[in-house]
Amino acid sequence: MTQEELDALMSGDIDDIDALEEEPQTPLEETQNEELSDSPDTQKTPEQYTEDTSHHWPLPATDENKMVHQLDNVTKESEEKASQIFDIIEHINNDLMEKESTIEKIAATLSENIELFKTLNTKFPDVEAFKTSLATNESALNDADDVKAMLQTSSDSIMSVMDIMQYQDIHRQKIERVINVMRALSKYMNTLFEGKIEDDKRASSAKHIQGDTHKELASTDDIEALLEQFAQAK
Repeated sequence: MTQEELDALMSGDIDDIDALEEEPQTPLEETQNEELSDSPDTQKTPEQYTEDTSHHWPLPATDENKMVHQLDNVTKESEEKASQIFDIIEHINNDLMEKESTIEKIAATLSENIELFKTLNTKFPDVEAFKTSLATNESALNDADDVKAMLQTSSDSIMSVMDIMQYQDIHRQKIERVINVMRALSKYMNTLFEGKIEDDKRASSAKHIQGDTHKELASTDDIEALLEQFAQAK
């Protein structure tokens, strides 16, 4: 229905809405409609939100994609996992320190054995068993020293890992700062758009006004609803 037909209906010149016929479009209007229907934006815009067309739409406001909600989950899960990692690292470090203490006791025993076999080998140079045992204990002591050095290096590496993990807490604080800024902006925008008139008391917005470029016309239901509103107003 065109604006002229709507004006005629409102003035009483036309009584039957169903008798109205759509005016034929001019060649220029037909060309504009075809260009509009063939435009990329029109073709890419889906009629309704589906999983296949979700990339055309802003994501719905669900718990899976609410930004602050997701960031809160990230910081919470990150802190929990970091705490678990710290517990594991601490347990490993304690084991290394315990094994280092054990290897020190073994090295002390080997040192005593070496001193004993040195004395026996000196007094009894012809006894081959003393000389063999001396060489075996000296080799074992060298291996024990190597193991002790490895444990100390591993312990130092564990401490380095714990120092690096401290950056996780810094990252969490950065995310929390972003969350606070987003929440502050959200509250500010809500305050900025607040009005003194409740939504249910506001006048309904016009669907089509003068100057619109589209050719969509008002439906019969829209016209009848508009007439009903005018009748109630009188």
